Amino acid sequence: MDARVAWLGFHAIERISLQRLERLLAHYGTVQEAWNAPEAELRALGLPEGPLARLVAARRAGLPHRILEAAERAGARVLVYPDEEYPPLLREIASPPLALFVKGTIEPADSRAVALVGTRQASSYGVQVARTFATEFAQAGVTVVSGLARGIDRAAHEAALDAGGRTVAVLGTGIDVVYPAGHRFLAQRIAEQGALVTEFLPGTPPHAGNFPIRNRIISGLSLGVIVVEAPERSGALITANFALDQNRTVYAVPGPIFSSGAAGIVRLLREGAIPVGSAQDVLADLQLEARQLPLATPPVVPEHARPVFAALGTEPKHIDELAAEVGMGIAQLSALLLELQLEGLVTHLGAQHYALAVPALARGGKR
Repeated sequence: MDARVAWLGFHAIERISLQRLERLLAHYGTVQEAWNAPEAELRALGLPEGPLARLVAARRAGLPHRILEAAERAGARVLVYPDEEYPPLLREIASPPLALFVKGTIEPADSRAVALVGTRQASSYGVQVARTFATEFAQAGVTVVSGLARGIDRAAHEAALDAGGRTVAVLGTGIDVVYPAGHRFLAQRIAEQGALVTEFLPGTPPHAGNFPIRNRIISGLSLGVIVVEAPERSGALITANFALDQNRTVYAVPGPIFSSGAAGIVRLLREGAIPVGSAQDVLADLQLEARQLPLATPPVVPEHARPVFAALGTEPKHIDELAAEVGMGIAQLSALLLELQLEGLVTHLGAQHYALAVPALARGGKR
């Protein structure tokens, strides 16, 4: 049996941690011998009855080979802990997964990574913050890590991709299951320009308990975690707690105190998170040198849409307010806004609020 297959087999057995496997390796010498060891010997070495029964059943069923075949059908690769490509930052955490399923590529440059996380019920302010930070990180050659969820996660992934950067999405499902299903196209883009990663076996559905577990990988892949918006009870706060346990830096973006997404931010700041107002604050604190950016070129705005473009900035503006400002009917304005969105110049932030897209700003648009 190939050593990588044996590592995958142990990964598939619940409650077989790296620490427990290392004790078996110290006794048997190789992972293949540990995988094929007699049941009585494994029991004598202290392997609990539950994991032992699952291991025996997995060996009889040829489980690791079946998992490999399922990963290949999904177009994914398997990285096991000893592999050279296994993310070095993830090796440092207390409970690294024995195997990762990867769709896309993990590159050495991804060791320069930060996580952007926050609520699924993001406000237009939170979406704009996430997009701005992610764009600036991407332009600085820093990989953006998040969880493919709605709200802040989606905004962060999309902005990093739009800026030509790398992004990694950590799934709470199997590599062949996209959740939410509406993010299927986004997942495809990420796999082409970064990576989808998960520790869960192919076919694993989106059980609620999976997502807190995967959050330790989001923080584990990152040098720091930036929480953009989070209510008092939020998965983003779980990620922040994992980050602290992993000796990663936690940053919090201050926001409107009357927003439902401010409660978790206030709590993080009270507990010592570093307040940040820009991606540059994070880059400076982590001592990450930005790559030289290409010279900005002015955005090309169609002449008939220039009044609308000129009336927008970074602050969200409701379509009614914009219509009054430019003296235009809602139907005509909606058509122009859609045209500008398709050109990548304007972003719809939800609830009929619009702002200039960050790439447009980076190419010389007004702030």
